[in-house]
Amino acid sequence: MQEKSSPHEMITDFVTQKEVPNIGVEENRQAVEKLLVESKGYTRGDIEVDATIEFDMSDERFRSDVDLVVSVNGKRFMVIKCAPGSLGSRHRETLAAARLLDDYQIPLCVVTDGKDADILDSVTGDLIRQGIEGIPSRQEAVRHMEDVRLEPYPENKVERERIIFRSYDDMNVNVQRKLKNPKACSQ
Repeated sequence: MQEKSSPHEMITDFVTQKEVPNIGVEENRQAVEKLLVESKGYTRGDIEVDATIEFDMSDERFRSDVDLVVSVNGKRFMVIKCAPGSLGSRHRETLAAARLLDDYQIPLCVVTDGKDADILDSVTGDLIRQGIEGIPSRQEAVRHMEDVRLEPYPENKVERERIIFRSYDDMNVNVQRKLKNPKACSQ
C-alpha cells in the first residue's frame, strides 16, 4: 500500500514538538520560538502556539488563532504575530489580538519577521522598541508584570477591535488553519 504524502514539507514545531506544515512564515515562527527559549529565558510551557481567539460578531461566532502568546507566572504577557514584509502593516492586527484575547489587555505585542521586530505597548498602541533584541527576556517580563495593572479593554471600543482583527485575519493566507478548513475563520 502506498502512503499518501503531504503536499507540504513538514517540520517539527520547536515548542509543541508536533509536526506542522512548513508554509507561510512557519520558519520565521520557529526562529522566534527558539529565540524565546534559548536566548530570552522562557520555557516551552510559557509559550502558547496558535492560541485560540473567539468572539461573536453579527450573530456569528468568529474563531481564529494568534501565532504565539507568551505568559509569565500564569498571566499572558505578550502576543507575537509572525508576518512577512512590512512589520508596520501588522501593528493594528496584533494590537487588536492583545486587546481581545483575554479579559485584560495583554501588556505587550510584537510583530516580527523572525529577523526584525516591532514591540508595542498594547494599552497605548505606542511603538516602544524595535529590533529582535528588543523582545523582553523572561526576567524583564516578570518585572513588568509586577508593575503593570491589568485592565480590560474599554467595552465601548471592543466591537471596533473585533472588526479590525477579523478584517486582517481574513487577509491572512498560507496559514495552517486554512489548509485544514478553508472556512475556519467563520464558524
